[in-house]
Amino acid sequence: MGRKLPPFAAVRAFEAAARHRSFKQAAEELCLSPSAISHQIRALEDYLDTALFERKGNRLELTLTGHGYAGKLTGLLDEFDDSTRRIKQAGTRNFRVLCTPGFAARWLVPRLDRLSFGDRVRLRVSTGAPSTDFSTNDSDLVIQWGDEPVRGVNTEPFLKSHRYPVISPALKQRENVQSPKDLLRLRLMQDETDDAWDEWFTAAGVTPPESPRGPFFPNCELATTAAEQGLGVSLAYHAMVSSTLAAGRLERLFDTVTLPIVIYSIAYPSARSGDSMITEFRDWLFAELERDNADKLRLKAAE
Repeated sequence: MGRKLPPFAAVRAFEAAARHRSFKQAAEELCLSPSAISHQIRALEDYLDTALFERKGNRLELTLTGHGYAGKLTGLLDEFDDSTRRIKQAGTRNFRVLCTPGFAARWLVPRLDRLSFGDRVRLRVSTGAPSTDFSTNDSDLVIQWGDEPVRGVNTEPFLKSHRYPVISPALKQRENVQSPKDLLRLRLMQDETDDAWDEWFTAAGVTPPESPRGPFFPNCELATTAAEQGLGVSLAYHAMVSSTLAAGRLERLFDTVTLPIVIYSIAYPSARSGDSMITEFRDWLFAELERDNADKLRLKAAE
């Protein structure tokens, strides 16, 4: 069934008059004459078949029905105004995204040309875990490491991935890497944030080294970058290095993988869950994941 709504001009006139308790002030707000306000309100009363105002001497008072109706209308019109304002602003304002350097370089930046407002995205990268304190991080949305909940913030798990060793093609050839045991004599890039070499070696049927050779890095991105430079082997997340593997800058070693975990989630203020740019950016991120999955299925079908 179609909506049965009263004339919008009459609703606006009544809500303004009810808020000011004055036809004159309502007329000034809406740039109309007091008689036009009075005419619109009479039209609304006729439509509703009930009185909304009554005169008490020189004072204008709302009836009980008018009082209840005005309270609901003010909230609805405030929300309508706020939504309209956000949409208008979305057409011109920049969109600020805070994330890790690795996510920006290996996942986000290569895809931005497929986002409708990609040219207005302003990326900020964090050397550590991105802050989800939106009172200080100067961001609209954060790509958060992990999925730890934060009070007052909507956190949605976004990217899940397993890990496997990667190596530069030159180092692989030079060291003649043939089996998981060969990694025990190589430098292993270690991740201070969430190192998983013990898990991987155990899954591969190899006793993990007690003190593996290789430097420690504050995050997986620096460890993977070191592997690209031929400095050793990194335990990389598949979701982050698939394009690097396709470009030939790294090679995957062996079929063994770690258990998948959530590595990134989307975080934004709960109070801004209706923001049109946040909604579009979030939907675009998930659409990109679906696109990746569809591409993988097509490749498997072609094999």
